[in-house]
Amino acid sequence: MSHSRRLILGAVAALLACTAFTALPAEAAKTELRVGAASADVGNLDPHFSSSTSDRTIVAWVYGALVRFAPGSTDPSTIEGDLAESWEATDNNLVWTFKLRKGVQWQHGYGEVTADDVVFSLQKSADAKRSAYASDYSAFKTVEAVDPSTVRITLSNQVPSMLGLLTNYAGGFIICRKAYEERGEGFTRNPVGFGPFQLESTEPGVAINFKAHDGYFRGKPKIEKIIYRFLNAAAGRDLAFASGEVDVVAGTIDQRWLQRMKATPGAIVDIFDPAELSVLHLNRNQKPFDNIKVRQAIAYAVDPAQIAQFRGAEFTRVSKSVIPSNNLGLNPEPGLLPHDPAKAKALLAEAGFPDGITIKMISSQLPSYAQTDQILQAQLAKSGIKLDLQPVEHATWHQMIRKDLSPIVDYSAARFPVANTYLTQFYYSKSAIGQPGQVTNFSHCDVADKQIEAARTETDPKKQVELWQEAQKLIVADFCAVPLTETAQAWARTDKLEWGFDLKGSLSLGPLVTEQAHFKD
Repeated sequence: MSHSRRLILGAVAALLACTAFTALPAEAAKTELRVGAASADVGNLDPHFSSSTSDRTIVAWVYGALVRFAPGSTDPSTIEGDLAESWEATDNNLVWTFKLRKGVQWQHGYGEVTADDVVFSLQKSADAKRSAYASDYSAFKTVEAVDPSTVRITLSNQVPSMLGLLTNYAGGFIICRKAYEERGEGFTRNPVGFGPFQLESTEPGVAINFKAHDGYFRGKPKIEKIIYRFLNAAAGRDLAFASGEVDVVAGTIDQRWLQRMKATPGAIVDIFDPAELSVLHLNRNQKPFDNIKVRQAIAYAVDPAQIAQFRGAEFTRVSKSVIPSNNLGLNPEPGLLPHDPAKAKALLAEAGFPDGITIKMISSQLPSYAQTDQILQAQLAKSGIKLDLQPVEHATWHQMIRKDLSPIVDYSAARFPVANTYLTQFYYSKSAIGQPGQVTNFSHCDVADKQIEAARTETDPKKQVELWQEAQKLIVADFCAVPLTETAQAWARTDKLEWGFDLKGSLSLGPLVTEQAHFKD
């Protein structure tokens, strides 16, 4: 045997020996999270305009606020500091001063978050041209930077739950001023926040890719990458989850889905607050709903109990009022009408429609909406009301209903749990579609303006609640809207995924992915 051959064989033997006696490294924990979203595409990632469930879920990963709800909670008593490390208010609660954490970094290398960014963000939130939530901030007299790490907010009058307006929700999110001004309209698809995850790339209609914000002030997230896949078809989402293509998936709110998921090996179903209130908004400015008897007929014709039964008692209940039942200021007996198809028919005849009526309704193709609208279609038909459903993609639906293109709007929403927020956004005249401060007043309701306005400045908590309760009675009596059901959020995940906290609630309407989320080894 040649000398060179002996050397080669010796080297091979040594390598085999090392392989035989060296322990293989343990398999590393998974760091890529794949999410199946009930959406066809991204909408608007400027948090002051984000309104769809899908967009709200995403912006909560990207942005932060002065304060936040403790992860997994929607209880206002759990509000804690986020960008703000401390705050104080004057005795009359009209002047609030916030001290900011130093060293908090923007994503994408935009530097440190300063008081100037906070001032810019809150002024933007209060501007109807740059925010869908401007009416919430009408009492903000001034917002000023005392120094780079101190912000002072002066109110023109006391507001219900001041901290609620500054949480990680809707107009409370803080955005990077420099990025917003540099990116212009592109900011809506290419945002910059200081939250735990930053947007990396977008594949229109396919997915959005996020990566961990390494400079996140609470620590680098354990999840390194999130792939947010657009799987608008419920069957497609379920199949992707069952096959392991995604780790967590938006649920379909019906009993059959829940039963299937509970029977799926390795699956955990998270059911959490807030329960979204589903309401039929009737445009009082458009025929036939300019006739109160037609609006009243709709109220008699619908059967919320049947909808709740179909969806499943585990996450659906009949609504109690025109605001969510968890709201401070709820009127549990505002005068809702019982289901009575015969009375609905009689009212239609009195209104001049003895042979019934046909109503066009633009509807969302999102499964939860589509199911409810089909049930409503069958219910209304029994009273001689033909509901002409015209389904469109969910993001398109949002755009169309904000142009008054549908005289009847089925809308589900949850808001900060104080009556003022929901009443202002859905039933206050200045929030009506077409107004400079339009939000989601699809019915053009104005019958409770006096009570809504008075409650904002009422310093007696008991009288404030009484005003909110009176407002609900007036809205119900005018049939601006017909409340249907309240449905909690439902998502399924692999049992290998841990959120890092007990998921009981999330105002973003989807799981809040924080630096704590991780996969078990």
